[in-house]
Amino acid sequence: MRCAKGCVEDLRRIERMQTFAEFEVLLARPGPWVGGFDFPFSLPRELARDLGWPVAWAELVAHCAAMSRLELRAALDAYRATRPVGAKYAHRATDLPAGSSSPMKLVNPPVALMFHEGAPRLLAAGVHLPALAQGDGRRIALEAYPGLLVRRQLGIRDSYKSDTRSEHTPARRAVRRRVMAALQAGKPLGITLRIAPTLAKQVVAEGAGDLLDAVICAVQAAWAATRPAYGIPASAPAGEGWIVSA
Repeated sequence: MRCAKGCVEDLRRIERMQTFAEFEVLLARPGPWVGGFDFPFSLPRELARDLGWPVAWAELVAHCAAMSRLELRAALDAYRATRPVGAKYAHRATDLPAGSSSPMKLVNPPVALMFHEGAPRLLAAGVHLPALAQGDGRRIALEAYPGLLVRRQLGIRDSYKSDTRSEHTPARRAVRRRVMAALQAGKPLGITLRIAPTLAKQVVAEGAGDLLDAVICAVQAAWAATRPAYGIPASAPAGEGWIVSA
């Protein structure tokens, strides 16, 4: 996927990756590239401060990577138990404008576990993470979030995907078709998606929504590539990261 000066996105192919090893190979792929990745890159500063964990990104990621999944889960569960009703989850500054879940969340979706697997691999790969860590300037990794584009920016509230095959309904397929049509019309970010009809049909047909989410992440990354500082505000708290286009 490449963005030309006219802000046209050419989607040429979609690669499917089934293992973390394949993801690591992708991160190591020589640049130049800009990628959008749908998982939280960091945790709320409030959480790190309250637990006495490092607040600098690399140190925080290394600290969490040294824990097992069960240990991280237990730490987050115990922290949540200390918080008042109605405020059980700490949030990053980017979560409210993006409409994203707290990176503390362990279910529906388990984004804390996604952070636990993804962030250490970003750190190990040495990619450049704007507003988080200096790295190889020809390999740029950005935090993306399809729900931001669909719900907040396009205003589509109807569900467009499900992991349950019985819920792969015509109604959800129609919503995916609406999202694709908007992207092809240059909405909502001013990046016009150009995609072969056969590939577009595959994206719309896939009921889990993984292909459409991948397309949205790429469009968000393309938008960021056209913006100063990748569209990340100077006010973004250090060490928390930012969801592009929020």
